[in-house]
Amino acid sequence: MGTTRTPRGTWIEEGLRALASGGPEAVRIESLAQALGVSKGGFYGYFGNRGALLTEMLDTWERDVTEAVIEQVEGAGGDARAKLERLFAIASSGADGPATGVAAELAIRDWARRDEAVAQRLRRVDNRRMDYLRSLFGAICTDADEVEVRCMLTFSVRIGEYFIAAEHSGRSRAEMMELTKSWLLR
Repeated sequence: MGTTRTPRGTWIEEGLRALASGGPEAVRIESLAQALGVSKGGFYGYFGNRGALLTEMLDTWERDVTEAVIEQVEGAGGDARAKLERLFAIASSGADGPATGVAAELAIRDWARRDEAVAQRLRRVDNRRMDYLRSLFGAICTDADEVEVRCMLTFSVRIGEYFIAAEHSGRSRAEMMELTKSWLLR
């Protein structure tokens, strides 16, 4: 009877979980193997070294937060306003996977402050996200400056909301996000 290998994607997911909870320093082969309940030998069947895993983790994150989201938004059709509504719903759904979760996003942003290669990738991801927002807001708004402001506010709210601990005059965070969305889509 042969041994079942831990799938490549499982190593990547566990790596993203470790990254999200402890930064890139927490992504250690031995720790991942222990968390998965397997020996670390299987790791080397997929990855030449830790650096290769880190690259594939970033590849997975990039794909999941850009093209996969865009495909999901575009796949259901509708006009730009319907697509923006869908995009906001996806962003606030809380159905976060290892690559799309807020903790992974914040860990990668922090990592990018210390690693130029990660910073370059983050710029590419952020530019892709902003370009997509421009295409949607540009379809409902003709003023180029207003399109850019709406994109910047949308993106800033998505990233920044996790850093804001302020109360909202008796409104819940969800109510404020709904009001923000309504204002951005007016």
